[in-house]
Amino acid sequence: MTTTAESTPDARTATTRRIGLAVAMFLAPWLIVVAEVGNAVMALRGGDDLEPSDDLALAGAHLTLNRWASLAALAGALLLVPAVLGVMRLVRVRAARLGLIGGVLTAAAYVCYFAMVFQGFTTAAMAKVGGSASQDVQVLQAVLDEPLTRWVYLLFVLGNFLGTFLLGLALVRTRTAGRLAGLGLMAWPVFHVLGFPFSDVIGAVAQAIGFGLAATALLRRRPPGTKPETYELLRR
Repeated sequence: MTTTAESTPDARTATTRRIGLAVAMFLAPWLIVVAEVGNAVMALRGGDDLEPSDDLALAGAHLTLNRWASLAALAGALLLVPAVLGVMRLVRVRAARLGLIGGVLTAAAYVCYFAMVFQGFTTAAMAKVGGSASQDVQVLQAVLDEPLTRWVYLLFVLGNFLGTFLLGLALVRTRTAGRLAGLGLMAWPVFHVLGFPFSDVIGAVAQAIGFGLAATALLRRRPPGTKPETYELLRR
């Protein structure tokens, strides 16, 4: 008995998996945009979250906005892992190695980002409860100085900048979703480095557009086992 492509388990679930990945590709980067908008608004009056004291003051001044921006970042980081897998599926033939390296680094970066954002809820709780600000700052600094977790921050930086850039470059090389999709992903680390007001928001929007174009291309891909159209046969 001959087993057709349509009867295999992979073929039967191909459409479901493709749609699931595409939904993550559409939704995840826009959640990151929401988070970046929240962070940009909080920083409009000055201040940043690079130092524990500044992070504590920023969270205390914008408790509600900080909580919702952090929630969007958590959900976005979680969904970006399958979103990256969707992009890797598009580039696994013509840029397999480049897509694998960039995809693994990017996915690992957002796993680390999830941990970092979740940790930020502790800072918000400290600001909400009040108490000794100097002691809170010492605790936060001790967390940052913990040698067993420093690799989390290093991996986040490496994957967020280099990984995303390489994943976008893989899309540009394969042209499976058009060059604009790859350039959108590559714009994220570039605008993130520039550091002018709302540059992170612009980069996040460009990344969201790139993921959206890649998701559209993934949805258009033919499931395994389907017969090609007549005009496609003529091209071969």
